Amino acid sequence: MPEPFSGIIRKKLIESCEELKFPCHKNGTVVTIEGPRFSTKAESKMFRQFGADVINMSIAPEAILANEAEVPYGVIAMSTDYDCWKEDEEPASWEVIRMVMRENVERVKQVLLKVIASFSREQEIAKLKDKIRTIPNFPKQGIMFRDITTLLKDKDGVQKLIELLYDRYKDFQIDAIAGIESRGFAIAGMLAGRLGTGLVLIRKPGKLPAETISEAYNLEYGTDKVEIHKDAVSPKQKILLIDDLIATGGTALASCKLINQLQGEIVECCFPIELPDLKGREKLEQNNQKVFSLIKFNETES
Repeated sequence: MPEPFSGIIRKKLIESCEELKFPCHKNGTVVTIEGPRFSTKAESKMFRQFGADVINMSIAPEAILANEAEVPYGVIAMSTDYDCWKEDEEPASWEVIRMVMRENVERVKQVLLKVIASFSREQEIAKLKDKIRTIPNFPKQGIMFRDITTLLKDKDGVQKLIELLYDRYKDFQIDAIAGIESRGFAIAGMLAGRLGTGLVLIRKPGKLPAETISEAYNLEYGTDKVEIHKDAVSPKQKILLIDDLIATGGTALASCKLINQLQGEIVECCFPIELPDLKGREKLEQNNQKVFSLIKFNETES
């Protein structure tokens, strides 16, 4: 029992609180006492010397049973009152605790619903991942190419993909979605239709007919460029940037710079597929860009 709580459940509880903007403490020590009863002042001071952050009348027995049964266990501690060590506070009473509990319970319900939904969402994402084809040694030896076209041609898969992205962005304030050539066009176009936003195209050189600006980025051997129409984005427009995949992040970062040059505001960079080993997320986050992805592939994953 060195770690009595499930790290996975704990992480999901914390993430749900953060998404809901509920204040929460991520770390702490719980002391479980026999109840139902309140502590004496002597006990309260002793528990503080033990390093206790929370005193309660459950958790420990349940945690022991869950670990013996090999059932992942997580807990939300709903703070209701200060223990009696704090002499400038009124002593706790059942009436006050019941009132605070009623308020807390409504929040906990929302947290639990988010956690449950996240487990369901993980199963849906796993199914989408199975629909993505991996092609070894393309476009060169040693590369595992993640081909999203097999997901895009699957009517149920592509609908679920857009549904998951819609659920994430439906409450964001977005004026337009910028899609990066070429697979990013398909995803950005479908999501723009669902969200009711405009669509902006970011292309390779020489493919846009009107006046453009361009941004170069480094490849393993040499450089390349992306371009955008000068009138594609207006100042202060809120833009969601989308490509099918983030690897090293060079194309995405160059695209962000184009939008910034036109004084657009990037709300997030979205990629259905992420290759974490290639550090593209880190490159974007170091340039103050928020990054979201659904499906992750390790470099050697087949």
